[in-house]
Amino acid sequence: MTILVAGATGLAGSAIVRELTRIGRPFVGISSKDVDLLDRDATFNYLNKLKPNTIIDAAARVGGISANNSYPVEFLSENIRIQTNLIDAAHSTKVEKFVFLASSCIYPKNCPQPIKEEYVLTGALESTNSAYSIAKLAGIELIKAYRKEFDHKWISVVPTNLYGPNDNFDLENSHVFPALIRKFIETKKSKANSIDLWGTGKPRREFLHVDDLAKAIIVCLDNYDADQQINIGTGIDLTIAELAEKMAKNTGFTGRINWDMARKDGTPQKVLDIQKITNLGWKPTINLDQGIKLTVEWYLENK
Repeated sequence: MTILVAGATGLAGSAIVRELTRIGRPFVGISSKDVDLLDRDATFNYLNKLKPNTIIDAAARVGGISANNSYPVEFLSENIRIQTNLIDAAHSTKVEKFVFLASSCIYPKNCPQPIKEEYVLTGALESTNSAYSIAKLAGIELIKAYRKEFDHKWISVVPTNLYGPNDNFDLENSHVFPALIRKFIETKKSKANSIDLWGTGKPRREFLHVDDLAKAIIVCLDNYDADQQINIGTGIDLTIAELAEKMAKNTGFTGRINWDMARKDGTPQKVLDIQKITNLGWKPTINLDQGIKLTVEWYLENK
């Protein structure tokens, strides 16, 4: 059985590759250097040659609030094309199992907390990343449509905010977790006595190490078969200000933290209800303090 991991060099994809290697399952990992999933013909041709039994789709254009807010066309158009080409090609080549990675931004901005799977499409989305959210919602719906029309055993998973090795640490376009790590480390090296961070620090977020995500995806691949997307997270959140304090401690920064309140905060709170995935026997094993330490060490060694 050959498993194809799309987006294999990214944050989530590389973790899935590590986990498949660890448990000894045969797989092929691809990135945009191997096949351009924006090219429909190239995608169909590649899958026709490989004929995988299973596809795990971690391929996407991703970014933080600034990138999503600045480039909504690219985030909507490119993600819809990437996932649609891959899903349609998977049907054409009779792929038995497909795991589509969505995002917790699919849920309404002012959602009851913790967020249950059934809360999807019950309210307005966060405006700063609504284009990306719509793309991911379209992917979930396409998976459901193929299940309904062709009885495919395909599923969608919804990870919370991810972090870990191979993240994007760009200060302008990355997510909050890697951006904070880089900013604290660089500010400490510059010997500045203060650091300026975006927003108010008040939004609450949940963070999951990608190695825990990878294990959860294998559990879902082997044990989950339903129309409804399934949440993957820790069920524990904290404020961005609290996260910043942890980052400061782990990077050795002892100066003052200033908040640039002209920058947008995004969704006020986002923590997932993870009862469905824990009922399958999975639970996260890397707590946030340990995960920050591991990621800071990885950044210092690799960046």
